Amino acid sequence: MGALLRRRDVSALLRSVQRYTGASQARIAAAVGLGQGRVNEIINSRRTVTRFDVFERIADGISMPDHARVLFGLAPRHAHTLTGHAEIAQAFTVQSEADAELRRQALIAERIDLLAVRGLGLLALNESLLRGTLLQRTDSVAVRALLLDPDSKATGIRAAEIGESRQSFAAGIKLALARITEFHEHPFVGLQVAVYDSLPTWRMLVFDQTLYLSAFGASAEGHRSGMYKLTAAANGVLHAGFLRQFEQMWLQARPIARGSIT
Repeated sequence: MGALLRRRDVSALLRSVQRYTGASQARIAAAVGLGQGRVNEIINSRRTVTRFDVFERIADGISMPDHARVLFGLAPRHAHTLTGHAEIAQAFTVQSEADAELRRQALIAERIDLLAVRGLGLLALNESLLRGTLLQRTDSVAVRALLLDPDSKATGIRAAEIGESRQSFAAGIKLALARITEFHEHPFVGLQVAVYDSLPTWRMLVFDQTLYLSAFGASAEGHRSGMYKLTAAANGVLHAGFLRQFEQMWLQARPIARGSIT
């Protein structure tokens, strides 16, 4: 059960519900708020569930306990919140463990905020994690991208940390800025880009209110660090605090106007 929850195998999950509870497809459909025909397609592997809100409805409908919700990639409902750890819905050893989930989020989110250094692996290159997904969008999404200012003092410091020359490191940021602004031509991606001048510490990917947080180490890129999935929780401090930090950095950052990359 733990394995199928981790891989979000909804078909096997609902078959298990049927097997161990005796519930009919009609009863499951009523509990999770889906049509019986759709539930039948899911159970028989003719339809794949990818939308986050459907995962939530299924978890709520079958009264999934908190430890199972966390394995399923959702926030717990009734965890203790005095320590603030209830906000950590899931932990990943490296970003690649969550790549498929991040792409799903990019496909359905109405707002996306990104805090990175160069953004080459997120948006700038053709094989970047989110570029292809965003180019597939057929509905509107607002995107704010915060990258390191290539002309800042922090750029030289960060380049030295990872063993690159300042010139090549800054050139990578400028390439990313130029490629990212190509999204201005996309009819459904409302893009804003800005640069900050502080030493990179946190890497944030925010899809609506779901935050994926990792860190830039002294010798490692953010996508190779551990990553936490944070969601809002009563009395929580991490989720709210990091979103507040992003907003403050955005207000202090230098906007990049369309066509101004040199």
